[in-house]
Amino acid sequence: MAALTKSLSSPPLSRAHQELLERLGLSFAQPALLHQALTHRSFSANHNERLEFLGDSVLNLAVSTMLYAALPDLPEGDLSRVRANLVKQDTLHQLAMDLKLPMLIRLGEGEMKSGGQKRPSILADTLEALIGAVYLDAGYDKAQALVFRLFEPIQINPTMQAASKDPKTELQEWLQAKRLKLPIYRVVGTLGAAHQQTFDVECEVPELSLIERGIGGSRRAAEQVAALAMLESIKEKKQ
Repeated sequence: MAALTKSLSSPPLSRAHQELLERLGLSFAQPALLHQALTHRSFSANHNERLEFLGDSVLNLAVSTMLYAALPDLPEGDLSRVRANLVKQDTLHQLAMDLKLPMLIRLGEGEMKSGGQKRPSILADTLEALIGAVYLDAGYDKAQALVFRLFEPIQINPTMQAASKDPKTELQEWLQAKRLKLPIYRVVGTLGAAHQQTFDVECEVPELSLIERGIGGSRRAAEQVAALAMLESIKEKKQ
């Protein structure tokens, strides 16, 4: 991962950080990555959003691998919905709480006063950033092993609940069925103070020459709103 990381200064790890690493069964060759993963944008310009982007992809691949092995007879659509149920914000929030991440997240004063340490979206994003940091620090195998450990208490079986289709999943499946490329999501703006931001996200389907927008209290929420707007636009176009 050396080609993907920059040389970062490494502040000392506190006892709380060491206890977190013990809970994770990890060590960091680059402790600065751990500090960055635990830093919200309201605290510092060296925040965790890029690590979150990376961790989101690693998490989805690792959970997909886990489900592919555990549920060999489940079709693709059901696998996608089970995965969506496992990686949704509520699940990641609970995992973050179990790891005691609230006491370690670095937040700006305004975000701290508004209860950001316990906000589900912040905790879910921080957990993804932590997975991204492990990937950069130690490689995919270590990051996948971490995801497997995090989800180990969950019994994976063919009768487990599959999440209902959210707009992003429904849009993706519709495009795949039509053999079209997946949508492109872009954050085109943020509104409000750092501790009360809303995200403006654009969803584009180039092959249909369609672009829709969505606004939400988190990047994920805004993407879902934009995907729903895109689905409605597609339905109107078909009429």
